[in-house]
Amino acid sequence: MTRLAKIEGHVRAVKDMAANGRDCSEVLLQIAAVRKALDGAAKLLFKDHLESCVVDAVHHGDEEKVLSDLQKALDNFIR
Repeated sequence: MTRLAKIEGHVRAVKDMAANGRDCSEVLLQIAAVRKALDGAAKLLFKDHLESCVVDAVHHGDEEKVLSDLQKALDNFIR
């Protein structure tokens, strides 16, 4: 949650930069930083999901549903 809150603040700062007419190259650089931060958050979430949800599902015999849900999520995330 802390990571997402920081990203949210960064996005607001980028919005302010654009609204205040900052140089396009500066805004694009900040957008790239936001994208990298979002990728980092997604990586952390995916790691946590594998270590907890998928492991729990395997232990409880629900692996087909969890793997199906994970495949759908990956299909949406990686296009």
